[in-house]
Amino acid sequence: MEIFNLDLSRIPSLLGYQPGAPMIFSSGLFFFLFILFVLIYIPLRKYAYARIFYVTLFSLYFYYKSSGIWFLLLMFTASSDFCIGRLLSLSSNNLERKLLVALSLCVNLGMLGYFKYTNFLCQAFTGLGVEIGQIFGIEQLQKLSYQPMDIFLPVGISFFTFQSLSYIIDIYRGRIQSLKRWIDYVFYVSFFPQLVAGPIVRARDFIPQIYKTPSVSKAEFGEGLFLIVCGLFKKAVISDYISLNFVDRIFDAPLLYTGVENLLGIYGYALQIYCDFSGYSDMAIGIALLLGFRFNINFDSPYQSATITEFWRRWHISLSSWLKDYLYISLGGNRKGKVRTYLNLLITMLLGGLWHGASVRFLIWGAIHGISLAVHKFVMGRFSSFKQSGELMNPLRRVIGVLITFHVVCFGWIFFRADSMQRVGEMLTQIATNFHPEVFLQFLSGYKVVSFMMITGYLMHFMPKKAEMKMQLAVTKSPLVIQALILIIAVFIVFQVKSAGVQPFIYFQF
Repeated sequence: MEIFNLDLSRIPSLLGYQPGAPMIFSSGLFFFLFILFVLIYIPLRKYAYARIFYVTLFSLYFYYKSSGIWFLLLMFTASSDFCIGRLLSLSSNNLERKLLVALSLCVNLGMLGYFKYTNFLCQAFTGLGVEIGQIFGIEQLQKLSYQPMDIFLPVGISFFTFQSLSYIIDIYRGRIQSLKRWIDYVFYVSFFPQLVAGPIVRARDFIPQIYKTPSVSKAEFGEGLFLIVCGLFKKAVISDYISLNFVDRIFDAPLLYTGVENLLGIYGYALQIYCDFSGYSDMAIGIALLLGFRFNINFDSPYQSATITEFWRRWHISLSSWLKDYLYISLGGNRKGKVRTYLNLLITMLLGGLWHGASVRFLIWGAIHGISLAVHKFVMGRFSSFKQSGELMNPLRRVIGVLITFHVVCFGWIFFRADSMQRVGEMLTQIATNFHPEVFLQFLSGYKVVSFMMITGYLMHFMPKKAEMKMQLAVTKSPLVIQALILIIAVFIVFQVKSAGVQPFIYFQF
């Protein structure tokens, strides 16, 4: 197996923007550039301004490798909100402060709306016009049609706009002070570990760390390495393998498979999206920790949740807490009566669904979660035996709660993953009318590696917290040579999976 095939003539093109190969943590190019980055970062740790400037330049280059010239959009967002933040801190006029927040909302949500929702909204209004034309017999409206524009979606725009908005809102609410140097704010918004896929880092958690001299203890180094290896295994091995070798096939043509295979495809996607999102978050948190920055946990074994409320306290925690603090509470939260509380939950999750993608399917996904949250809150208010989380339940009730919550979440994932409502209908029809449970044993024998990956992934996910902590402690306390060996073995496993027929996002062939 050839791992390294260095062609020096390709280095200039590799270092430039490649639309078909964005640089992510699980790529070989990032691995080598990160090593070079660290070699310079270490001696700069004690020089605050030089360190901040150097990391900012690398972060902007990292984003350039992901989105090309659109890294200027990131700089525009940072510059705009830096200026607005400074004006907010200098103003004591309430109306003026509200107008400045409104300006930040218009700039950030305006950009997000253009790049992410222009085609969706135009298609929706066109469809509405056609329907009105048919109802009232207006021929001109009946002939309306819309050709979607080719709009490039900058990587991570949803994350850095939300992060920048939280900074402005926190200044307005008096929770933080505005930064005085532009470069410091650009550092915060563009910090590469969390830039393209989160977690969404709050200014009040991150900014104080900017000015501290980064230091990494042996325990923190081991913890960071453990997170990187776990994230690499989840993202580049389990998620990529079951996606390309099973899940994509089911969702692309559900009618070619029995109901039991469709159901297993949904279970596979539930694991795939968890391993993909949480794996990348683990790597981001681990890389940041190696640089001396600590992020909060972003995924906490969400499928162990016994209620939908608990699920959203464990799933994509930085996003769910952002939606709660800046959307749900801003709408009134639970302060304006029960009916308004249920409505606020629904609106929050509908907008959360739309944040994930510009499609009716994402709105339905958001509605499923919003209604589920409202129903759970209603039931808890009526029956004291219903609890907020599994830790408050007896073992049997907790198991039943986990099974119900998991399948509610999986039902939502169908709308999240399917490329059309037709596909959703086909999958549900196959499960309801063409199940054939006897195919299960054939699946295990025909998809041996996929079955192994899925079983391994779910066993890892449902591993008791104590066992996970013991594994992390073992890595943390092991000698540096052993830690390096663990990383090498993890990379080797990734290449073994690659040679078995999958093409994960790891490429060392220059």
